[in-house]
Formats: sequence, C-alpha cells, structure tokens
Amino acid sequence: MAAFEDYANSFKVLRLSREDGVLTVRMHYRGGPMTWTALAHREFPRLLESISGDPENRVVILTGTGDSFIRTPEGYGDVYRSGKVKPSDWERGLGEARRMLFGLLDLEIPVVAAVNGPVTGHAELVLLCDAVVCTEATYFQDLAHLPSGLVPGDGVQVLWPMVLGPVRGKHFLLTGQKIGATEALSLGVVGEVVPSAADADKRAEEIARDLAGVDRLVMTHTRSLLQRPIRRALEQDLMTGLGIEAYVSISRFPEFD
Repeated sequence: MAAFEDYANSFKVLRLSREDGVLTVRMHYRGGPMTWTALAHREFPRLLESISGDPENRVVILTGTGDSFIRTPEGYGDVYRSGKVKPSDWERGLGEARRMLFGLLDLEIPVVAAVNGPVTGHAELVLLCDAVVCTEATYFQDLAHLPSGLVPGDGVQVLWPMVLGPVRGKHFLLTGQKIGATEALSLGVVGEVVPSAADADKRAEEIARDLAGVDRLVMTHTRSLLQRPIRRALEQDLMTGLGIEAYVSISRFPEFD
C-alpha cells in the first residue's frame, strides 16, 4: 500500500497534487510543455503503479503544462534510424508500453483528461481516459509514427479506428492529419470543448469532484465494465503491433543495410 508522500515527488516529468481524493497529474518537460521522451515513457508506468497502490486516490485528473498536452520532439524518427535504439532498448520499451496502457486501463478509479492544447504523440493516453475536456486550441495529430518513419503499432492502430471508425482511423494514421477540437467533439474523441486551459482545469475539477462522490464500489465496477471492450482489443493486438514496430525499426539499423 502506497502513501502519497512516498511517491508525490519521485517523478521528474510528472507534477502531482491531491485534494479531497482528487489526484492531479500535470505532465511537463523541464517545467514547460510536455515533450515526450524516454524518461516520460519510463516514469508513466511507475506513476500508474503508485496511483493504483494508494487507496486515498478517488479520481485522477491528467493534464499538461503551457500551450500543449503532449509534443512529439523534432527529429523523433531520426533517433530510431540512427542505430542508437538497440534491441535491448526496444525490449525495455515494449514492457513499459504494455504497463502504461494496461496500467491506465486497470486503474480502479476514473481518469479525467484536461487537454490543454495540441496532442501530437501518445494520444492513446487521452483515448483511454473516462471523461475528456479539451480547449478550443487543441488538435490531435499522430506525428510519432508514419511521419517519423515508424510503424503505428503501440496501441494507436487499435484505438484510433475504434474511436473514428476503420476508414477514418486509417486515414488519420496514414496522413498525419490534424483533427481540431470542434471536429474531435463531433467524432467522439473528446466529451467537451471549453475556451481555455484554465477553463479545462476548472471543468475537469468539477467532473472529478462529482465522480469522487460516487460510491467507490459502484465507480470501480462501472469503470471496469466500460473499459472491457478496449481491454479486449488491446489484449488481442497491442503486443503484435509493438513487436512489428520494433522489428521494422531494428531492421533499419545501418548494419542491416
């Protein structure tokens, strides 16, 4: 059993605060907008394990910092083509990816996303949340895979077609298309659109406090039921997709040319 004080300050890119059982997780990179790195990939599964082990947590709010939710760093694909990402790195990364997605799915408490701006990578984290509020400036775009020369196999190939439908989901992943806030609402990617990041924070807190007041047993089993179709789909295809993504990346090492 974890205590908040034991893990609250143990993450470099995740700032935690809690009030009345509502745990706010604010992603950042050196105090600014979250740029997804290997460090974030390592810390996120550990965060979920800490949240799950603390019975004082009733609801999670997941949000970003500044003007974006998650950024894909420039030159992201170059790293994977450089030969610097070895098979052992992929082995570790595959395990982290599985723990991250299933750890988020298997939390017994609801997760509310306050999407404070554009999401250009790891949007699956938003799609696995239970209530999603975004700003008018938000858009969704998958820059981390095909535009960077990577196979989209880390769960996005499952989740985007589930949300958008098979044809639109494939189109989105293949073209690097942007989906703005208004369209995201009409497509069912988000639940509400508000003007600003401050409004997103406020609305997410309102939703979180309402959910925190629901009987815990009711909330736990409701969340579990609602996540079951997603979990079944990921159990079937996540590791296959991750394995193919890793294989293609490793096969492009200079020594394999």
